Amino acid sequence: MNLKEFLRKTLRIILPLGLGCILLWHLYQDQDLSEMMRVVKTGVRYDIILYSLFFGLGANAIRGYRWGLLIDSLGKKVKRINTVLAVFGNYAINMALPRVGEIWRCGIIARYEKVPFSKLLGTLVIDRVMDTLVVGMLTLCVAVFNISFFKRYFTDHPEFLEGFHGLFTSVWIYVTLACIVICFWLMFTKFRHLSFVKKTREQLFNVWEGVKSIWKMKHKPRFILQTILIWLGYFLYFYITFYAFDFTRDLGPRIGLIAFTMSSIAVAVPIQGGIGVWHFAVISTLIGFGVSESDASAYALVVYTVQSVLFLVLVGIVSIFALSVINRRK
Repeated sequence: MNLKEFLRKTLRIILPLGLGCILLWHLYQDQDLSEMMRVVKTGVRYDIILYSLFFGLGANAIRGYRWGLLIDSLGKKVKRINTVLAVFGNYAINMALPRVGEIWRCGIIARYEKVPFSKLLGTLVIDRVMDTLVVGMLTLCVAVFNISFFKRYFTDHPEFLEGFHGLFTSVWIYVTLACIVICFWLMFTKFRHLSFVKKTREQLFNVWEGVKSIWKMKHKPRFILQTILIWLGYFLYFYITFYAFDFTRDLGPRIGLIAFTMSSIAVAVPIQGGIGVWHFAVISTLIGFGVSESDASAYALVVYTVQSVLFLVLVGIVSIFALSVINRRK
């Protein structure tokens, strides 16, 4: 690996992590640490938080089974233990390298199950599109029935709306899209005879084959049911932790759903595990419903540390090791 490649890969890791840590520092720099530590040490029912982990484990296991349904539609039946463990490993890798976990899980299944990598990428597109649709529907429902909260939220945090406005009004967005379209047109018309273009077309065709797997699927009702169970599991994974703290115990499922939706939007940001962004979304939402800043900060710190930093990483590392052991026995 040359120096340029090393620096590029290093920046891919350090820059998003640095941004997340800066946001985390900004959120906690003015907090009353002694009050927060009091909550962390004596104000948390850790048994309830540990109980919530079963729902996160179950939701991710179902995600592995659902991914297996998509891969089966390609004409290759894969072992569910491999797809489940790959999904668990995915989350651990994402904590170190944002969005690299998705590529890794396609690569590991391609290796052990002999399915073309590019077709697996197509199934991953469907996997993520379904997540986007669910989060979009949740956001729409929550916004419609809690319009006053969102008005207040975006008034207090105008940077969100400014970011979206800037995204769609920037001329460079449209210039970039036009350049991409022109490049594809040139590749597939004027330069279609080149070996590189032929290989690229083949890879894109394989990705499209993976995307089409949802139409070829024999068990669409099962796929939809599993999608519902995944997100129900994620909600319970998050909401049950409300009962571990005196100041969130009585907020109820409506506020729990709002906080969960905001946290789900936050983890879409390409930063390791949504660190900092997740904290900001949850803290600002809880403050909006009357929780003090120090209590909201303590809640986010404890829940994120236990569920993401400790649990997901530990399960992911064990799963990566288990994958190599299980498939070595073939």
